[in-house]
Amino acid sequence: MEKDTNAWLAPTGEKTPDFIICGAMKSGTSTLHAILNHHPDVFIPEKEVHFFDMDNIVEHPDFNSFTNRQWQNNSVENDRQKYWQWYSANFSTAKANQVVGEDSTTYLASPLAIKRIAAQEKPIKLLIMLRNPTARAYSQYWHMLSSGRASHSFENTLQYNPTSVLNRSLYYSQIVSLLRYIPKEQVKFIIFEEFLQDKSKCVKEVCDFLSVDYSELPQDALNLHANAGLFPKYPSLQWIKNRLHPAGGNGSYGDHFSPYKHNTWLNKLTWSKFLDKSHRVINPLVSHKPAKMNLETKKFLDEYFINELEGLNEVLGKDVLSLWFKSSS
Repeated sequence: MEKDTNAWLAPTGEKTPDFIICGAMKSGTSTLHAILNHHPDVFIPEKEVHFFDMDNIVEHPDFNSFTNRQWQNNSVENDRQKYWQWYSANFSTAKANQVVGEDSTTYLASPLAIKRIAAQEKPIKLLIMLRNPTARAYSQYWHMLSSGRASHSFENTLQYNPTSVLNRSLYYSQIVSLLRYIPKEQVKFIIFEEFLQDKSKCVKEVCDFLSVDYSELPQDALNLHANAGLFPKYPSLQWIKNRLHPAGGNGSYGDHFSPYKHNTWLNKLTWSKFLDKSHRVINPLVSHKPAKMNLETKKFLDEYFINELEGLNEVLGKDVLSLWFKSSS
């Protein structure tokens, strides 16, 4: 079937964002989102949107299902009008004077998403948060474990399925690819560790980049910490549950694109959800820090990323590798 080459270009009249927070997953993007959303001149939908890479089955396996021997998937090319209407509806309650943004942490790892963003008639600005890649990968692993997507220890995950936790830390190749399509003046890089050290300075720079007045931001917004870590009380029990019931992690985004909900409320009351809820009673998510990463594993990953991220300092115009790998260089 011939593809509609203009499908990913916003139709006339459909609203697109002025900026996108598309930093690496588990790099503080939720906190930046929460802070900016307290600015009276900024509007960001509550949840991540995941529009421009909805058909990336590697990043979004949850958006697809194989039922009755047929694949059900999402792509603007399936129905351009309805999908763009869905996307624009995310910004429908924004006020006329507000700068409009969205938050989708998978875009940085998706060259196709970047191409589609660059193709829009409006020059969309990008906010990209980067974190120590080893720490980021470990944090993502614990998120995957809690949400039913990891079924082995961190070390075994690295051994048998390393892409699942390492891919989104490969910043150098991702940024080089991004800058082929997006002019550097439309991109603001934020280093997570610097953000934690001086939120006021970093957020002011972001406000200046977005052309909104930093002084209008309530100062108590800087104390926000969104997406605080909740982890299984018994990790080993979570591994077992995830191995025996791998489908449990795939149900959370099945109806993300509301015009294309494939299930009625009745058949959402499934055995799968009953099992997930029962497990959570026995093994609740609690607020605590996960166990520290094994030192040998940290050294192993640091050495890997030092090689993989060679050239990142030059692309960013600052020495982030020394900041991240002080003890491993």
